[in-house]
Amino acid sequence: MISAKKELSSEQHTLYSEVIPEQKKVINKERRIYEITPKHTRYRIYIGRFFELKKGLHSVFNELKSAKNNDILEFMIDSGGGFVNEGMQFYNIMQEKFYGRTVAYLDNKGYSMGAMLFSMCDKRVVYTYSDFMYHNYSGGAVGKGGEVKARISHTSKKLEAFFYDIIVKNDFLSEDEYKQMLVGQDYWMGTKEMCKRGIATHVILNGQEITAKEYLKTLKKKKKSKKSK
Repeated sequence: MISAKKELSSEQHTLYSEVIPEQKKVINKERRIYEITPKHTRYRIYIGRFFELKKGLHSVFNELKSAKNNDILEFMIDSGGGFVNEGMQFYNIMQEKFYGRTVAYLDNKGYSMGAMLFSMCDKRVVYTYSDFMYHNYSGGAVGKGGEVKARISHTSKKLEAFFYDIIVKNDFLSEDEYKQMLVGQDYWMGTKEMCKRGIATHVILNGQEITAKEYLKTLKKKKKSKKSK
């Protein structure tokens, strides 16, 4: 039996957690071979705008810090973006407590930092009309001339390295495309393009979760059937 969900909300995001009991799936009944999923907690967080102005995400991250080795983290993303720093905090908790155990659902859009968060996850699930966009960060600095120059230089190096590790090292954009992104190019994508590039690993279609490769095959079949008519 699954325990009741716990809810914890910040200004822009909502975290739910529930304990999932041990589950046993029969692989071969005669040979008594089973696939066992141990008891764990599933954390599911609904992502809005990355724009926490009061207490930030202290209570949310404090709850996630209690995660154990088998726990998983799911993101439900419908975000136009926001503060990069806030997104990097999610990256840090994923690396520390949920390494290799993160899932993202692009429901319905992921732009800017929303796209980056989606790209950080291990399993990335989209829907037929999910919408996606990469672009470079925007910002500014105030202070004495030398301070402004030093801060902009430092921040640019850090964020460009961060974006590169997430986007280019995973082959979501090419080196040339990334260079264009840094000078102002926006990359808008729908479900088909995300599947082709490997940004999406799975698609929810007709009530089922299929792989991105399977989804692209269904599109080819539809195209062939239209031509034959």
